[in-house]
Amino acid sequence: MVESWVNSAERIGSDLHLELTGPGGRRAALIRSLREAVRSGRLAPGTRLPPYRSLAADLGVARNTVADAYAELVAEGWLTARQGSGTRVAERAEPLRPAARVPKKAPPRAHGPRHDLTQGTPDVSAFPRTAWLASYRRALQQAPNEVFGPGDPAGRPELRRALTEYLARARGVRTEPGRIVICSGFAHALRLLFGGGVLRGPLAVEAYGLGFHRQVLAAAGVRTVPLPLDEHGARIDRLGRRERAVLLTPAHQFPTGGPLHPMRRAAVIDWARARDGLVLEDDYDGEFRYDRKPVGAVQGLDPERVIHIGSVSKSLSPAVRLGWMVLPERYVEAALAAKGEREAWASVLDQLSLADFIASGSYDRHVRRMRQRYRGRRDRLVTALAEHAPHIEATGIAAGLHAVLRLPPGTEASAVKAAAWQGIALDGLAAFRHPETDMPAGDGLVVGYATPSEHAYGPALEALCGALPPP
Repeated sequence: MVESWVNSAERIGSDLHLELTGPGGRRAALIRSLREAVRSGRLAPGTRLPPYRSLAADLGVARNTVADAYAELVAEGWLTARQGSGTRVAERAEPLRPAARVPKKAPPRAHGPRHDLTQGTPDVSAFPRTAWLASYRRALQQAPNEVFGPGDPAGRPELRRALTEYLARARGVRTEPGRIVICSGFAHALRLLFGGGVLRGPLAVEAYGLGFHRQVLAAAGVRTVPLPLDEHGARIDRLGRRERAVLLTPAHQFPTGGPLHPMRRAAVIDWARARDGLVLEDDYDGEFRYDRKPVGAVQGLDPERVIHIGSVSKSLSPAVRLGWMVLPERYVEAALAAKGEREAWASVLDQLSLADFIASGSYDRHVRRMRQRYRGRRDRLVTALAEHAPHIEATGIAAGLHAVLRLPPGTEASAVKAAAWQGIALDGLAAFRHPETDMPAGDGLVVGYATPSEHAYGPALEALCGALPPP
């Protein structure tokens, strides 16, 4: 029995009793002892463990032994490690349960998920704090006095100029600062356009998409008409006579994956011209592509027939509530009128910071760095499936921040339940299906591989493979 004494005021495992016995040497014994202390509750979630040197001295072992044991338990999800805050017991740390032992009607876990594989969120631990702080300071120091006055509903001209250059260079968007209106994200853009009376329904949408967006549209009194999807994207030939606008995710269809085929990109522009219609382009993750050439924005084909909408929620952080609408000239004044009172405007200081972040090259560097990281995450997911579930195909993986795992027919609901039992938060493909579509349904899981932090991704993949249905 070895007793380790540390400062109880910081919950650093005071009066910690560890028994280093059993096979495998002291490293294995230390791992077993720490794991059991967490499992039994003797080490509560959030408890800070002693530094390597302190615990090694208390136990009479080498520092490398303690460091290796900590690293192993971090990889397994029992502990977390972050520079500046030490090594701590993970929140809701617990052992994985094999999917084969899950009862058919297992009750949901009360404490919530341990592995977050939901789509739609980047790795928030990778937010570029230092570079963003530098941009914020420069923006604040260089801001003219009028910045702190009432402002402009279109948004700061510095940001609109920076976006004009960036979107032209990176996404092939053809615009000028006077046709960009800053908003707080895609949902805000929908509320302004439809809730503000700029556009009216009915609106054609893809048969699979975010239910939240359909709810925003329904709240504005807009009926959505689903367009079927196939391997080339939305079926543009199914656009009806009543629809005057269509909402698409042409760079990377959400959530099924894949770009809109070039012939269909041209076809939807032809439809808009012939019907005096409009295309709403949701460019939600256009910066992230891995195994294909960049797909330019549809807006570049006809700037007067396309509203291009983007944000930094995937590329930077959803906490930075900044997005933009690139509008045909005839809609600019109506969109500004819809913004109305200043309470709905985005923070001017955040706008100036983003303008500097883009102009200084920090945004490009961050996107390139994250593109490399997410590609590695994608590759690890594909490798794990090949090793542990070769009967499961991952699709939509040439771009974006998520993949769709195609499942055997009739297994989606049970797979979602098994994932929940494993402590995994994710969505089934059915959650994104338009309730009125006649498109044949397919079973699948939508796995967001960008969401976990680096140290948590390995345990999340292990748990995911344990939740997948057998061949």
